[in-house]
Amino acid sequence: MQGRVAAVIGPHEFAVKEYEVPDPAPGALVLDVRRANVCGSDIHQFHYDSPALREAALGHEFVGQVAALGEGVTRDNAGQPIAVGDRVVAVYYVTCRRCAACLRGDFGMCSNSLREWSKNPDEAPHFLGAFGTHYYVNEDQFFYKVPDELEDSVVAGANCGLSQMLFALDKTRLTAGSTLVVQGAGGLGLYAVAVAKERGARVLVIDGVPERLALARDFHADEVIDMGEYTSTDARAARVAELTGEAGADIVLEVTGVAAAFSESLALVRTGGEIVSVGNLNVGEGFEIALSPGLLTRKNVRIQGVLRYDPWYLHKALDFLSRTRRSFPFEALTKEAHAFDDLAGAIRDGESRSVARASIVI
Repeated sequence: MQGRVAAVIGPHEFAVKEYEVPDPAPGALVLDVRRANVCGSDIHQFHYDSPALREAALGHEFVGQVAALGEGVTRDNAGQPIAVGDRVVAVYYVTCRRCAACLRGDFGMCSNSLREWSKNPDEAPHFLGAFGTHYYVNEDQFFYKVPDELEDSVVAGANCGLSQMLFALDKTRLTAGSTLVVQGAGGLGLYAVAVAKERGARVLVIDGVPERLALARDFHADEVIDMGEYTSTDARAARVAELTGEAGADIVLEVTGVAAAFSESLALVRTGGEIVSVGNLNVGEGFEIALSPGLLTRKNVRIQGVLRYDPWYLHKALDFLSRTRRSFPFEALTKEAHAFDDLAGAIRDGESRSVARASIVI
């Protein structure tokens, strides 16, 4: 049987390649991709801003259905029985459990995390990205069965956006009554709103896209700050101060992928507060800012960078969705669905920031 997968072939270029679908090795499984989302990091990869993923397959945020099980695969990583036809979500990176990072318990920082995804699809097992008809789950990837009550449109973002936000906010001192400022109301930001609101926090969201601000309100953000109205860092900082009794935010979460947002976070956070940077992944020219280190010292700010998550957080994400699916409009995060043959259109939607998550239905 032949399958197709999209791969980057140059800056702003991709090609859909066709290969024989492999049989899974012992400990592995092959999935039929049901639905995939266009994450911001997919756009960075498409723009050639991710050196490790140049010429790699595109896509990583998705839900699939088991097409074939390798020898020995009878249960998922939560111990649930697994069979052909079951829907599953897979952690998109490898956890080797042998490198220095894994041995100290930093599983999300595994030194071999991109071992599979970074391969050119011309190399077997070919199907290592979610923008395709099939996906190959390596024996070193965690995966979990999807509860029946969760629709594809709701669960497709669990293995990246939602897991990442659960993990990132667990790294903070967020409690009931805390004030959280979320910079960016894309998929990550809206998931963060849901997580923080369930935990009893007060949430302020900053964005400049009206559709995203409307979604933030639908996710029960307490206040939204429109960058079209508050057009400068000073104006936005003044508005946050006004909404927090001049104190500033307890926690600022940056999920924009815009370098300038990090320096702005310092103006938004209170003295003794916390900044969590998730969106800014790229380094080098074009991704640099001017910053006075004394501001960090004077404000006594705690800064946490977060890349990926511990793999069992994907199971936590499924539990969160099952528990809160009637409280938040998760289906609205991926309402713009494209056919796989219109992958270029989905990528354009992702680039335009006009929707929280463009998506592809295979």
